Amino acid sequence: MKHLFLIMISALFFLGGLTSCSPSGKNAQEPQQTQNAPAPAETPAPAAAAPAPAPAKVDEAALAKLLQPDKLNETAPAQFLVDIQTTKGTIRVEMHRDWAPNGVDRFYNLVKSGFFTDIAMFRMVKGFVVQFGIHGSPLVSSVWRDANITDDPVIESNVKGTLTFATAGPNTRTTQLFINLNDNIRLDKMGFAPIGKIISGMDVVDALNYEYSERPNQGKIQMEGNEYLKAQFPNMDYIKSMTIVDG
Repeated sequence: MKHLFLIMISALFFLGGLTSCSPSGKNAQEPQQTQNAPAPAETPAPAAAAPAPAPAKVDEAALAKLLQPDKLNETAPAQFLVDIQTTKGTIRVEMHRDWAPNGVDRFYNLVKSGFFTDIAMFRMVKGFVVQFGIHGSPLVSSVWRDANITDDPVIESNVKGTLTFATAGPNTRTTQLFINLNDNIRLDKMGFAPIGKIISGMDVVDALNYEYSERPNQGKIQMEGNEYLKAQFPNMDYIKSMTIVDG
């Protein structure tokens, strides 16, 4: 089973000596264990587990669409806006197809299909990235794990506020993305191609809850979905929905 991670070694990163930023444990040299290691002692411990929420009503038509990744293949407009509605407010991103056509097309289709509904921001590393994109339904996750797209050349830099796909190595982008919280230009040479940039709402990004950092286990998210996250990390922020505003 493929787990998509945006890989980093926290201690080396903050010392300026990050040696690997591959976002997946699959091709990682050693950070897979670091990804889910206990947080430093000064980080607040997770809150006590809350009762599992009642299952949400399933939109059968929307679910059927999400279970067919190969049919979600429209070509995106050259440029368009997307509003990301989060539990802390709205983030607006401006997408540029000429930056990364394969990535932008995939993102466009995910947004149009309603993929980003009740999606956890499960990896929150201050000064580095906010990562999201594992679906809350294990069934949907299982379908998309191998729905890879071909890499794009890196045209724009991973500066603060850019939106970029996470990968598990060459040609493995699927549904996970991250927002750069800093000028992470080291990621450019590693093949991470930004697809757009935040034009409003960085204050919302700053207001998100970073208390859980890298503690959520991506394997458990894939296998158990939001049931695991909402029980074990009750204060986690979510993407409630995404809407194409222009395009």
